[in-house]
Amino acid sequence: MRTAPADSHLPSVLQYDDADTPCDVVDALSLADFVTGRHPWARTVRLSRLRPDATLTPPEARVLRTAVEHRQRYRLLGGEGWTARVVIWNGRDAEVTVTAVDDQVGQAALDRITEGVAEPEDPDTGRIGFWHHDPRRGARRDLRSIVAPEWTTIRHNYATTARTALDALMAATPEAVSGRLVLLHGAPGTGKTTALRALARQWREWCQVDAVLDPEVLFGDAAYLSDIAVGDEDEEGGTGRRWRLLILEDCDELIRGEAKQAAGQALSRLLNLTDGLLGQGRDVLVAITTNEDLSRLHPAVVRPGRCLARIEVGPLSYGEATEWLGTSAGIPPQGATLAELYALRAGAVPAGAVPVEIGGYL
Repeated sequence: MRTAPADSHLPSVLQYDDADTPCDVVDALSLADFVTGRHPWARTVRLSRLRPDATLTPPEARVLRTAVEHRQRYRLLGGEGWTARVVIWNGRDAEVTVTAVDDQVGQAALDRITEGVAEPEDPDTGRIGFWHHDPRRGARRDLRSIVAPEWTTIRHNYATTARTALDALMAATPEAVSGRLVLLHGAPGTGKTTALRALARQWREWCQVDAVLDPEVLFGDAAYLSDIAVGDEDEEGGTGRRWRLLILEDCDELIRGEAKQAAGQALSRLLNLTDGLLGQGRDVLVAITTNEDLSRLHPAVVRPGRCLARIEVGPLSYGEATEWLGTSAGIPPQGATLAELYALRAGAVPAGAVPVEIGGYL
């Protein structure tokens, strides 16, 4: 049997039918030179916060194809020794794939395409990656800017015990990390998600924060979990090795006491990620929010040494709620959650009645 030399050009055949769109054609054409071997180098980057005037088309580039589909704009660019596929969606996010004859040509073209296209970082925002599993392309991470409050401006929104524990968590440094799990538990509407947004801002110098949109898929798919454990470093995250914090929201079924029977291997894989073989050599923390009472959680999750922080984020007491609202009207003797207090302040419920709806404070 004869084998082709490693640097030989492979034939490329592109087939289309009436199910394909112009954007599919751009996708296929952008990889044609990479498939044949004429362009053996390729790299993909994702961008966010695009400036309104960003074209992602350097002056020397030839525009070979343009296609518009829904809110996405596809463009195929060509240059000396390189080809680029540029996709812009919603006018604010983009993905750029460059293939080239070598890494120097390709990286130079990528730098020219992406130079200065993003707006300056807003100090009141945080950068969070959102992971999800794409059936066609596997694990995907999309980078987004979110509103991230400064902890000092919102700490008064939490009950004294939670505030003290969150103070310590916000002040944590890489050298002080002793456990790999951050567990926030408590009733809905008490501010667990908001605290994590503040944590993303507080830790942004040393920790990359990612939210997993489909945790039930993550712990049911070993390949997906492996991809996330290895990580996808933030393109704009600075230099040096950084810790990563994976946020899993409302994972009650994963960590409650009967999880071993109900969720199969999911709990075991979570524990393996935090302090088992899978987590070894990886600076990965996992933050979980749950509405479950601590006594109902699986003992393996809350055992000593596993948690960096285990914080109950509960309602404000009657005194704390009265001080926060500036009046006792509508506040029951047992106190109130932040969602209830915001609803009371907005006049969404009559005085003396505790609102049932959660509201916008999570």
